[in-house]
Amino acid sequence: MGKTLYLECYSGISGDMTVAALLDLGADRSVLDRVLKSLKVSGFETKISRVVKSGIDACDFDVVLDKEHENHDHDMEYLHGHHHEGHESNHAHGTGTAQDHHHHEHRGIKEITYIIEHSAMTENAEKIALRIFEILAEAESKAHNVPVDQVHFHEVGAVDSIVDIVSVAVCLDNLDVTEVIVPVLCEGRGTVRCQHGILPIPVPAVANIVSANHLHLKMTEVEGELVTPTGAAIVAAVKTKDKLPEIFEIQKIGIGAGKRQYECPGILRAMIISESTEQAKGRNPKAENQETKDTIIKMETNIDDCSGEVLGFVMERLMKAGARDVHYVPVFMKKNRPAWVLNVICKEEDMEMLQNIIFEETTTIGIRYSRMERTILPRETRTLPTPWGEVQVKVCTLNGKEQLYPEYESVAQLSREKEISFTEIYRYIVLANKDKE
Repeated sequence: MGKTLYLECYSGISGDMTVAALLDLGADRSVLDRVLKSLKVSGFETKISRVVKSGIDACDFDVVLDKEHENHDHDMEYLHGHHHEGHESNHAHGTGTAQDHHHHEHRGIKEITYIIEHSAMTENAEKIALRIFEILAEAESKAHNVPVDQVHFHEVGAVDSIVDIVSVAVCLDNLDVTEVIVPVLCEGRGTVRCQHGILPIPVPAVANIVSANHLHLKMTEVEGELVTPTGAAIVAAVKTKDKLPEIFEIQKIGIGAGKRQYECPGILRAMIISESTEQAKGRNPKAENQETKDTIIKMETNIDDCSGEVLGFVMERLMKAGARDVHYVPVFMKKNRPAWVLNVICKEEDMEMLQNIIFEETTTIGIRYSRMERTILPRETRTLPTPWGEVQVKVCTLNGKEQLYPEYESVAQLSREKEISFTEIYRYIVLANKDKE
């Protein structure tokens, strides 16, 4: 069954803090290592350790870069327009002149998409990572007044940020997080120097992300940038709610350490929570079956003058942008024209963005939508061994009985790597599970 994650961002949020908190919650390090090794990116290694921040034990996730790829933290030495002492960072910093800057790898959204799509990530993790980068690209596009496909990331496109974002996506997927609650982002004040000069806090990219995605921002008296563009984009991409249940239980706590030294603790606390058993049963008489209910949006539109190539591209783009399902139904319209009805299932918070994609990419001039209640069986993602390697499976439960469904992308990846037929691997997993019943 999917888990609910609560991110407590009283000290802000960044990419490395989020990865560390999710690892502290129990995300599988071996799964993360396997994905990072598959990235078509070089010049880095990761280090996971324990540190103490304001007397609190926390997990620290650090991307260690070689000399060629070393990046600059844009809010360290240049904070408030002067040298900032007492910071914690393994990254080298210069004096701000062009001669002091190491080589930065500038990548556009197409290059980053290629890296993500050609990794060993699951389909769900891939969607999360791509969505984070899309939000960043849109924010940078607005900040610099250039088309999204012409945005070339600087700090965000550097190796360490790619690793941070991919790691967040992999850990969320591995923990089977399906709901994320973020009530507020606490931000500092002052100015920060980045590659574009001295900027006010929140920096334009963060402000754009907060505005476009209706995030709640709280300004504090802390001197410095607490919310990084990567951190804001992570929240915008995965947040499903901004209010905690009135009564809930904390199942597990993870604490991620930040690299910067401010007045606040510099930690991100992440909690896996659930509504109390009494409250859940009071609302749902079938609680003993662990079935859950939620609301989804169904959008549909008739299209009679689009090519098959366009429709295929639209489906791909909608799925990557967060649609839960996309399908076409063949129909005959007026004047006996063959046509298609496009159906999209999504969460309400994704509706506006998906609508825009449909209008941008097809010839439709109107989209119908309805809110629908649905019942969901409890499910979780597991990793199972096979003679050829590990694969991920989805396990659904009804009345105490489990039903196993191999994940397509995981089986396909193993099939390609080992040159074993997809059908053989799939049948082995299903038969091995039946033998255990």
